[in-house]
Amino acid sequence: MEIFGQLGMALAFGLGALGSALGIGTAGRAAAGAWAKEAREGKPLNFAYIILTGMPLSQTIYGFILMLVGLAPAVANPVIAAKYPGVLLSIGMAGGIAELFSAWMQGAIGAAACRALSEGEGKGLAFMIIAMGIVETVGLFGFVFPLLVMPS
Repeated sequence: MEIFGQLGMALAFGLGALGSALGIGTAGRAAAGAWAKEAREGKPLNFAYIILTGMPLSQTIYGFILMLVGLAPAVANPVIAAKYPGVLLSIGMAGGIAELFSAWMQGAIGAAACRALSEGEGKGLAFMIIAMGIVETVGLFGFVFPLLVMPS
């Protein structure tokens, strides 16, 4: 049964990484389109698109840390993994799903921000980063709150 607890911790990382890939892919496609538009117009390419594209990566880190923190007690004391497999599975799934959607939606906001910057003469970057930061907060909650119920 302890395999379910280990699976949960793997899901925390795997789903966070999946969300990051989806978010980065979404924002990256928009950035590539904005760079193509700028190149056609003879403008210098805007570095801000890199920032907007890379922001969803943090959810992979949160999922990885959640996985390590969840596996550490189970490795140090295998009784924990055997005694609480459902709890660890639930923690991993909840954290992983939160990271997945946080990163994916952060990428969607980043894509919209790339387009807005390319069409709005580069104005409003700070507001766009704030909007992405609000979604980042969901990822932080999905990382921290499951840690509060982690068996020890």
